Amino acid sequence: MRDGIYELRVRLQRVNYRMLYFFHGEAAAIVSHGIRKEDEVPRKEIDRAIRCRYEYAKAPQLHTFEEI
Repeated sequence: MRDGIYELRVRLQRVNYRMLYFFHGEAAAIVSHGIRKEDEVPRKEIDRAIRCRYEYAKAPQLHTFEEI
């Protein structure tokens, strides 16, 4: 989309959903989900995803789940 944010589209039954994500090394982080299909992703959702990406890059260990 822009600034390292990508979009994944998923169709579940008759509803289309969009998930916004980014890559950090070999990991993919989903930062926004469940956006119903519209003509385009709202700008505020992309802006929010970009802010999440920057926060994650500052301290990935605080935002990463590891199963014990």
